[in-house]
This record gives sequence, C-alpha cells and structure tokens, in this order.
Amino acid sequence: MVEKNENGIIEVDISKKMRSSYLDYSMSVIVSRALPDVRDGLKPVHRRIVYGMQTLGITPDKSFRKSATLIGEVMGKFHPHGDSSIYDAAARLAQDFNIRYPLVEGQGNFGNVDGDRPAAPRYTEVRMDKIALEMLRDINKNTVDFVPNFDERELEPTVLPSRFPNLIVNGSAGIAVGMATNMAPHNLKEAINAVVSYMRNEDISIEEIMKDLKGPDFPTGAIILGKKGIIDAYKTGRGKIQVRARAEIEEYKNRSKIVVTEIPYQVNKSNLIIKIADLVKNKEIEGIANIKDLSSHKKGIRIEIDLKRDANPKVILNQLYKNTQMQITFGIINLCLVDGEPKVLNIKELIKYYVDHQREVVRRRTEFDLDKAKARAHIIEGLKIALDNIDRIIEIVRNSEDDAEAKEAFTREFGLSELQGQAILDMRIKRLTGLEREKLDNEYNDLIKLIAKLESILENKKLLDQTIIDEIEEIKEKYSDLRRTVIVADEGEIDEEELIAEEDVVITLTQFGYIKRMPEGTYKPQRRGGTGIAALTTREEDFVKDLYITSTHDTILFFTNFGRVYSLKAYDIPESSRQAKGTAIVNLLNLSRDEQVTAVVPVRDEEESSSLTMITKNGLVKKTGYSEFKNIRKNGLNAINLREGDSLIAVRLTKKNDEIILVTKNGMSIRFGENAVRSMGRSAQGVKSIELKDDDEVVSFDIAENEKYLLVISQGGYGKMTKMSEYRNQNRGGIGLITYKITEKTGKVISAKVIDKSDEVMMITEKGIVIRIQTEGISVMGRHTSGVKLMNLKDSEVVAVAKYVGDEI
Repeated sequence: MVEKNENGIIEVDISKKMRSSYLDYSMSVIVSRALPDVRDGLKPVHRRIVYGMQTLGITPDKSFRKSATLIGEVMGKFHPHGDSSIYDAAARLAQDFNIRYPLVEGQGNFGNVDGDRPAAPRYTEVRMDKIALEMLRDINKNTVDFVPNFDERELEPTVLPSRFPNLIVNGSAGIAVGMATNMAPHNLKEAINAVVSYMRNEDISIEEIMKDLKGPDFPTGAIILGKKGIIDAYKTGRGKIQVRARAEIEEYKNRSKIVVTEIPYQVNKSNLIIKIADLVKNKEIEGIANIKDLSSHKKGIRIEIDLKRDANPKVILNQLYKNTQMQITFGIINLCLVDGEPKVLNIKELIKYYVDHQREVVRRRTEFDLDKAKARAHIIEGLKIALDNIDRIIEIVRNSEDDAEAKEAFTREFGLSELQGQAILDMRIKRLTGLEREKLDNEYNDLIKLIAKLESILENKKLLDQTIIDEIEEIKEKYSDLRRTVIVADEGEIDEEELIAEEDVVITLTQFGYIKRMPEGTYKPQRRGGTGIAALTTREEDFVKDLYITSTHDTILFFTNFGRVYSLKAYDIPESSRQAKGTAIVNLLNLSRDEQVTAVVPVRDEEESSSLTMITKNGLVKKTGYSEFKNIRKNGLNAINLREGDSLIAVRLTKKNDEIILVTKNGMSIRFGENAVRSMGRSAQGVKSIELKDDDEVVSFDIAENEKYLLVISQGGYGKMTKMSEYRNQNRGGIGLITYKITEKTGKVISAKVIDKSDEVMMITEKGIVIRIQTEGISVMGRHTSGVKLMNLKDSEVVAVAKYVGDEI
C-alpha cells in the first residue's frame, strides 16, 4: 500500500526518487538502445530490422521494397519509436563505407563519405543482403528464445543465431548513460579463423589469436600504424590505434602531387578537404598549389593535392598527417552486453561468448531436428504396420462411424498411437503401391541414420564443435574477401625493412643537394662510347655529383664537409622517376647552413664489424670502427675533426688485412695496408696517407685486390684499366706512383675504381647524362697511359662514377 498523508498526498524523498528513476532510465538505454549483445553483435533496433526483413519476405532472392515499408513493419510490430531512428539504423546497415559487411542491400541514395544523408525512405528501396541470411539461419528451429513484442501481439527474438561472429566482424558504436562502446570491424576470414583456433584449443593465448586475427579491417581501408594499440585492445578491451590515409606521391610535369586514395574510418571527406584548404589559406601549410576531389562511386576516393615546384612532398605529406584527419586516433572500447550486463571484454572473451552462443544454437537446432526426425520415424513405423495389414486396416475404417473410433481400433488391435492412427487415416490410396512402400523403407532408414547422427552430436562435445567449425568454414569460403586495411610497423616497433622488398636501387645526389632513389633497372647496359640517357632534370646550373647503386635495405651514411655524419635507410629516400629532380637533402637531414654532403656510404648489417676509413682532400686518412656510428641522432654525429681548408672526399668500409689505394687528380696513386692506420675515435683528425704537391688533391680511394684492375676515368670521358699487380705496396705517407697520363683532352682524373672484367660502371656528366658500360670492353693498359674514350661528352665533363658488382655493393 502507498502511504498518503492527511491531505491524500503521497510524500516521496525526491533524491531517492531521482536515483531510482535515473537508474531505470540508464538501464533502459544500456540494454534496449545503445549497447550490442555479445552473441549477435546487434542492438535491439538492428536486430528488429534484420528480423523485420524476414517477416516481410524481402530476402536476397526477392525484389526490393520501399524503405518506408520496412520502417512500417519494424515500427508497427517490434520497435515503437520514431521512424527516423529506424531508417537511420537501416541506412547504416546498408552503407558499405560504414559497415564492413552490410546486412542490408540498398537501392538508391543511402548517403556517402562526404556526410550527405540518405534520401527520404519513400525514395529508397531495401532488401536483405546475402550475408544477413547467416544471421537468421535456423531461427525457425527453436535456436533462440522469442518474447512477446510491446503489445504482445507478435513474438520477436531476443537474439539472432548469428552463424558468423558479427560483433567482431562488423563492430559497433554507441553512447549509453555514463559509458560508451566503440568496437572495430575485422576481416571475416581472419575472425572465423580465430574462432576456429579457439574452438580447437580453448587455452589459446591472445598472442596466438593474433596470428589469425591481425587487427581491425576498416571498410574504408587506410593504414594502421603499429600494433601496440591493437595488442592493448585485444588484451584489455581498450586501446588506441593510429589510422592513416593511404597517400602516394606522384610526379608529373616536373612537379609532384600527393594522391589520397583511402581515408581513415568515419572521416568526412568533404570536411577533410575543407580543412586542408583552410590550412593552405592560413599559410599553416605552404607548398600546396591546388586541391582536386576526383572521387567517384565506381573508382572510389581520389583526392589530388598539387604541389608547387619547390615543395618537398614528403614534408607536406607529414604536415597533412599531423594537422588534418588524414591521420586519426581510433579508440577501441569493447563494451557489450553479457547476460544483460555491460562488460568490457578482451578479444578472447569476445570469441568465448560467441562460441558459447553457437554451441547453444547448434545444440537447440540439433534437438529440434532430432525431435522432428523421431516424430517422422514414429509416423513411418505406423504406416509400415498399416501397409503390412492393409486389408484389416481398410476393414476397420469401413466399419468405423468416425475417425475417433477408427483410431481407437488401431490402438487396440495394432498398438498404434493416436498420431500414427491419424497418419494412417490421412494416407492416400496411392501410398498402397509397392513403390511407395519402398520409398517409406528408404526414408525410414535415412531417418534412423539421421537420428543416430544427431544423438551423437548431442552426446559428444567434439562432434558438436566440429559441426560448428564445418558450418562456419563454409560461411568463410562463401563470403570472405581480402583485407582492406594494411597494418604497418610504427617507428620503434620493428624494423621497417621487414615490410619493404629488397631490391637494387640507384641513388643520385646533385651539386645543389637534391637526392632521389630510382630502380636499378632504369638503366640498360650500353656499349663503350655510347651517348647515354638523361638521368634527371636539374635546376639551372645544377649537376649530379654523386651516384651510388645499393639496396633498399642498406643504411646510408652521409658524411659532410663539416666532418659530421648522418644516417638514413635507403627506402627513406623518396623514389622518383628518371627525369625528376628529386628531393632536397636538407629536408631529409638536419644540415646546418653551408653544410654539404661530401661522401655517401651504404652499409649492411653484416658489415657492422668493419671499420670506416675516411680520406680527406688534403690526404689525411682516418679509421674508425663502424660501431661508433650505429646510433646516429637526427642532428648527426661528429665523424672527423677537420683542419682548416680540408674536406672529406671519400669514405669506405674496410676490414683487417685490406689494402687501400688512393688516386689524386694529377694522376698519382699510393697503395698501403689498412693496418698501417690505427683505429681512432670520432673526434680524431687522422694521419697522412700520401705526400701531395701544392696543386694536387686526393679524388678517390678504393680497396686494392691483386686479381682485379684499377679503372681510372678522367673529366674528359677517357679511361683505362691497369692490373693491380702494377701497384706495389708502399709505406703510408709517401709520394706514390704515377697511375695516369694527363693531357689537355683527358683533363684531370675524376675517379678511380677497383674492378674486374665482369663488372659494369656507370658514368654521369654535369648535364645529368648517364651511361652504363661493361668493363670488359675497356682496354687494359699500363700505368703511364691515358686510356681510350669511354663516353661522348658533347661539351660536358664527367663528374661521378659508380661501380656495379651485384650484391657486393
């Protein structure tokens, strides 16, 4: 009884009433609106939409129906809320940019990634998508519980059978009272593989699950940076992952452009473009000339960002990642309903509850099929008895006043049940033929086998699980597709080179500091004396001064005129076409004013035990262990302490027992052992390598090998090969030997390389013309000769030479 005061008023404590009312409201929102069920991954409105399509009969093999029809069905029978809430939910189930595997197939305008809303429901049409059939599969076999609807005129399911892990596959998002869920979508094949692995080993670790389930797979593709956020989410149910747009740098008409083909999940494309335009307008990002949205429904997303001529595309791309939604943080919260209570689950728990649901579904289905099979077998047993005694059966029927009397006689005389008796009465005369008897026998035998199979499934948990595995594997084969979202290593997680193909590349560096990477196959071997091909387009008066052939996995050390060293991986150098100018190296290395790169050394991991031997222009030599250069900061390290007026001209990796040969621009050379130079620290100056005349300087050095040749090339494009045996070992610091005869037409020596006849060399001129020639076509001559013409220069000079010897580089 409710107590009233003397005035008939019920007195209530307002604070207690507010608490209880708010709690009731909160639980209603949590259970009936905002959070998905862990078993089928659906909120009530979505579940009612999918079930409503079945009650309407708009399955994938039927024609589309107006969306308004579906709204009316769902609102009138199951979901007594606003029509807009139902339509918005149905539209989301049809949007392939919002849901990984749509459950509704839409026809008409259902919105887009620009944030445009779907057309009115009277204009659009819907029907069930094929995969939605798997959500409802076996629902009519007592696999799930049904409850009365809001007016108790209809029955609706409390959960769908969901024969694939919909919550893991399609994810979910929702805001309840005091809590929120944001579950990421996954690839169907990976999710099913993870479920199967769990069913075969319930003690499986989350690390083992991640071998199958790599990470989220968003409808819009894009790139996930790093696995830390994924691991956190899978282990704790909460995690933050970095999602980045897929963008590529393309070259056209001596300019670069950034092309965006995939954007992060749930990012509004129009707002993204507007944000980029605002950053350009406010001069927060400089170097962008134009932005074009060339996206279409058929070809997908394509945003072209044209850059100005002097812009560095990599720098601008990083600015876009930093300042726009081209890179976002997706926060995962695996909050869902477990037995009506909200819980945050890790990935193994999500799989466990789904598997438990499937075991219940298949068990109940098996029981349903078993009861149906037993009932049919019972009827057939009666029919067989009737056929065996057909004359007496006909006589009883003929002499009975009604069905009840006939059935009573069947029971009294043959021990038949009422159901069997009714089946006999309903039997047609044609069933009396011998053929029909054979059919009954075959059907009965099949039923006995089916009953035995169903009973074994119910009795044996392994058979039950294998049934689930077989059926879910069929779904995987039928509906699985390729992963859309790529997962790449974040900085510091793993070596990026594990994700990059190893291949030979050409790296060029110009006088004004432009660097680029090109495929080694860009150049084809040419015969001696060829004219070469254009290597790149440079700014006026610029020319290529260094050219190297290396591997994408190599570490590239950059030594500068300030005696400092910087480090990059070869794949960190932007790839460009043969004609492109490249990227200004100041955008890749933190160089000081007037600091220029003077030596570049590719280094592989297996060479870490080697030393770096440095030669300066004034003839100083220094040897330092490579280990002192392994951890190079972004601002670089001091590599050598240079004297005033000196500069570093060459650096090579050397090992014990190596012999070094130096060549000067005036054609002198000296050969001595690497062990003649003691190892020094990075701050040392070095020791004298060769005695130079006033107008001479060292131009190159290499590792001497007796069975090979020394190739000397001059500025005028002349060159020759000389047997290494002609260069005897001398004491370090001497004047050396003559190695090249300099004339007016040959010009000074530009480079010298130790080679054999199977090698190829690449020469490049100040105009950017490259030629690749086989050394077997170069004449072998003595030390006191000038050689032969290797390249037709056409009013130019050779400025760089590189040797290609495959994996030895």
